[in-house]
Amino acid sequence: MQIGLTEDQIQFRDVVSRFLTDKSPADEVRRLMGSKEGYDAAVWRQLCAEVGLAGIHIPEQYGGAGFGPVELGIVADQMGRTLFCGPYFSSAVMASYALLDFASEAHKEALLPEIASGATIATLVLDNMDAPQNVGQSITATETKESHALNGSAAAVVDAHIADLLLVLASDGDGISLYCVRANASNVNVEPVEALDATRKLSRVSFKETPAQRVSEGCVVEMDKLWDQLCIVLAHEMIGGAQALLENTVDYSKMRVQFGRAIGSFQGLKHCCADLLVEVELAKAATHHAAQCLASGDGDVYAASMAKSMAADAYMSAARTAIQLRGGIGFTWENDTHMWFKRAKSSEVFLGSPHWHRERMVQLIQVNHAN
Repeated sequence: MQIGLTEDQIQFRDVVSRFLTDKSPADEVRRLMGSKEGYDAAVWRQLCAEVGLAGIHIPEQYGGAGFGPVELGIVADQMGRTLFCGPYFSSAVMASYALLDFASEAHKEALLPEIASGATIATLVLDNMDAPQNVGQSITATETKESHALNGSAAAVVDAHIADLLLVLASDGDGISLYCVRANASNVNVEPVEALDATRKLSRVSFKETPAQRVSEGCVVEMDKLWDQLCIVLAHEMIGGAQALLENTVDYSKMRVQFGRAIGSFQGLKHCCADLLVEVELAKAATHHAAQCLASGDGDVYAASMAKSMAADAYMSAARTAIQLRGGIGFTWENDTHMWFKRAKSSEVFLGSPHWHRERMVQLIQVNHAN
């Protein structure tokens, strides 16, 4: 199994870093946080068409670049550093992985190229984002003369307010299937909701006898694989955010003077930053390991949950430390730290809390040993 990044992957990371540093500075993040859409359409087109990031992990036969989880993790890491505001996680990650995992060949060929090019913004509608076994309890699908109809609602859907395509996981009596609904279809209600993290817009999506097309083959969808894939990408994003906070906090401690000395020279603060560095590096190692396991199709079955739980804890530790070491200014709206803190807090429970993922790790280890 690959241990570190290759030279090509390092060069790719540098390209992505330069692009996002230029297009997603803190003042631009603030502007987009306050906008209705929550993203810059021109930057999104450039990200997809010129840099090709939306299809980085999608196979070439479906219009993508044909790379894998490691490269996708590199992109997510850099987006976490800059708090990139755009429908990347919803469309390029959640929607595309659902299609790759569950859709028939014909539907992959029809839908994935548009997502890979950025021409179509898609999102995955999950009626529960706490655990894979709870998905499909609030949205049901029934067969009609034409195709299928959806009923029910999802309380929090990422970027549904700007999506052209809704991919819905719904229960149809025999299991869970993946359905496709155009955003302009009849009887679809998308209502934006106020979220803690304004950089990731959420909406409540409701269906009432909404026409839908089933795109998955058969009636049984295994959610655990999809959950692992999404959690590994999210863990990379959190590691990027934690690393950015750590670096910014260390820089601030070298600049801030108190009692005639830079506060970074005080032993207590040195120990605090050293402990945080260790926690972030351990979480980073677990996250990279999980991506390598996914890329190779082998390795620890619990790697995704280990990465998600460790990355969430490290991100929250970095966010708390960043605020505390800045003193009073760290709590103010004018200071940028709160933007990363809110992303850290929302990501902590997105796709399962650290406590739930550790419990899942234990169960997976026990099952693996029993077999």
